Amino acid sequence: MNRRRVLAGMAAGAGLTVLGSGRAAFAAPTELVWATWDSNGHLEYVAPFEKQTGAKVKLSYLNSEDAQFAALKTGTASDWDIVNPSLNGSWRYIKGGVLKQLDLAKMPNIAGMYDVFKSTDKVKDEAGNTFAIPYLWGLNPLVWRTDVLSEEPTYSTLFDPKYKGQLAMRDYALESIAIAALHIGIPREKAFTLSADELAECKKALIAQKPLLRTYWQTIGDLTNLFATGEVTCAFSWRVPYDALKDKMKVAMAKPKAGIMGWCDCFGIPAGLADDKLELAYAFGNYLLGADYASAIAEIGNYATTSGIVRDKLTKEKQEAIFIDDLSVMQSFMWPVAPPNYSEWLKVWAEVKAA
Repeated sequence: MNRRRVLAGMAAGAGLTVLGSGRAAFAAPTELVWATWDSNGHLEYVAPFEKQTGAKVKLSYLNSEDAQFAALKTGTASDWDIVNPSLNGSWRYIKGGVLKQLDLAKMPNIAGMYDVFKSTDKVKDEAGNTFAIPYLWGLNPLVWRTDVLSEEPTYSTLFDPKYKGQLAMRDYALESIAIAALHIGIPREKAFTLSADELAECKKALIAQKPLLRTYWQTIGDLTNLFATGEVTCAFSWRVPYDALKDKMKVAMAKPKAGIMGWCDCFGIPAGLADDKLELAYAFGNYLLGADYASAIAEIGNYATTSGIVRDKLTKEKQEAIFIDDLSVMQSFMWPVAPPNYSEWLKVWAEVKAA
């Protein structure tokens, strides 16, 4: 039996069971290059796959999604075997023809994915064919000081004069204008598709908010420091300040019911991947949806995969930390997507900041 037939037999088999015996199957160790973010791909996260298969996973860290897409489009990343499009950016890769159509039967761990990720159309072409698989996700919450605010904040808290000088927003038009939309009562389904009149109303709200803010934060490190020094008590944030400060001061994360800003990473296989690496790439994709990767990245990185395969094995504290203690949160997901008239959003944002 040649190597290619061995690999094909592995991926077409029974998923986890086959991966578990994959070391014997991969008689000839090989290498797989994974282009991803440094937070997603640490050596300890991929060590079980390497042990199971005998294949070496080489990590190629991304600088930006735009750079990843450009590298795939121009062919300058011909050594990449697995890539990392975002859920909201997948359409660009599909339209650009840089990803292979996926054979879902070769990744049986898909069965364990949460329905909200399994059913998304964002990774499919117009004919319903799948080109990427969501594998890692998280939320961008409000971080707040529980010893200063008397109750859990909502987005409207960020517009409340009572907290003048203690608030912070991210210096990012897409999210900040959408938050203003939610604040004035526009439903989350329309928050990224605003009419001209709605965009004007958001502009008014943001200009009124501006004197209340301590800052528009640009780096999460800066925001963390502002929380640490007591200069900010509530902000639209990433989870980093909470993780950094939770043992030092009374901070918490809030997930407003009006809509939770989420992020989600996918994996895909480059369109030009050689046939002799295809089955190994499928096996790695299946691994990213499996228990070993989910356990490692939950315990070390505080991230959740899109599969519930290890959820009930994690402590309640860990489930809470990675937002899977209450799965009803998924009913409030909203994924930031740049609207067709994004140049108008950028103009509004510039006018707000100049006001």
